[in-house]
Amino acid sequence: MTEMMKQLQKIGIVPVVVLDRAEDALPLAERLVAGGLPCAEVTFRTAAAEESIKQMVKAFPDMIVGAGTVLTTEQADRAIGAGAKFIVSPGFNPKVTEYVLKQGVPMTPGVCTPTEIEAALQFNLDVLKFFPAEPSGGLKMIKALAAPYVGVNFMPTGGISPANVRDYLAYDRIVACGGSWMVSGKMVKEGKFDEIENLVREAAGIVKEIRD
Repeated sequence: MTEMMKQLQKIGIVPVVVLDRAEDALPLAERLVAGGLPCAEVTFRTAAAEESIKQMVKAFPDMIVGAGTVLTTEQADRAIGAGAKFIVSPGFNPKVTEYVLKQGVPMTPGVCTPTEIEAALQFNLDVLKFFPAEPSGGLKMIKALAAPYVGVNFMPTGGISPANVRDYLAYDRIVACGGSWMVSGKMVKEGKFDEIENLVREAAGIVKEIRD
């Protein structure tokens, strides 16, 4: 596991962020840090993603800011150029995975089947995104997959919430959980950063409760 992944493991929950406006990046990053989750997976679903990553990385250099939903090498280039410290994709694309790894940047592709895990293992990856987590069988499925692939750890995303995150975090093969409940697009658009910080603080408290 890379040093950066070990840092994410300590944080425990990675806020998955969709930003439509780059001007929301700094107030959001400030609240994530203040609330105790100094990291973010900024999804490349919007035109504001690249600039948002740039602003977060510049203002909070110790924050672990990555890019999610990276589907092409062109997006990977833009994300890395913006300062993304890790790249995440929803599925396993060998071309994108190889390209990112050649840039020396940690890559976490998405998997949900044994075939995809074995394909990812060809790149010597030991941390994989399990997506979509809950629709694909949740923790029960992760444990079933973990049994034969003893060197693989998982970052589940999709359907993770305060109702089930404790169970995920308690399993020793989970590096961290991706979640968006504390940073919903609606709250960001409405400028409810105090509410976001409170939810982030609660999420960080859950990690401390389970893992300390």
